[in-house]
Amino acid sequence: MQRILVVVLFVLATISVSPVYGQQDDEAVRNRTRERLAQLLEKSGPGINVTFSQSQKQAYNYVGMLRTGLVNADSFEIVISVTPKETIGFRIYPHYNKGYINVDRAKDRAALMRLLLRLSDRAFLFWGADESGDVFTGYTFTLESGFPDEAINIVLKSIANSDKFVGELRPFIDGSSAGALKSP
Repeated sequence: MQRILVVVLFVLATISVSPVYGQQDDEAVRNRTRERLAQLLEKSGPGINVTFSQSQKQAYNYVGMLRTGLVNADSFEIVISVTPKETIGFRIYPHYNKGYINVDRAKDRAALMRLLLRLSDRAFLFWGADESGDVFTGYTFTLESGFPDEAINIVLKSIANSDKFVGELRPFIDGSSAGALKSP
C-alpha cells in the first residue's frame, strides 16, 4: 500500500511540475532564437540598407526601415517576431503617401482586398491586413528543422521586390495610376 502511495505521489508531482519545466525550456529556446536572429540581422541588415533594433515595446521583435531603392513605396517597415510557438514571423508594412496603407481608408476597398488575395497567390511573400486594417506583406518560418539562416537572408533580400506590388495597389488606395511613381 505504501509503495502505491509513493508511486501515486511521484506521478502527481511529475504532472504538476512538468509544465513549469516545459515553460522554462520554451522560454530558453525562444531566447536563444532571439539572440541568433539578432546576430543574423546585425550581419545581414547592412546588405539591404536596413539597421534593425530590438523593439522597445516587445522584446521578441526586431524592427527596421527600408528606404532606399524604392519607386512606389515611401519605405517598408520591417517587423520580425520570434513567437512562443517556435516560429519567426515577418510583417512588412509598406508606407505610401506618408503613412500605412489602410483598407478602411482605401478608395476601392473591395478591389484592394481582391488584389491582396491575388498577390498572395503569385508573389513570394504573402499579403494581408492586420486587425487595424493596415496592409502588410509577410512570411513565417517554422523552426522545427533548425534555424533558417539562409532562408531568412533570402526573405530580407526579397523585401524590396514588393515595391512593384505597391504600384499595383495604388489605383485602389488613392485612384492614382498603376506603375512607377518616382524614379529610384
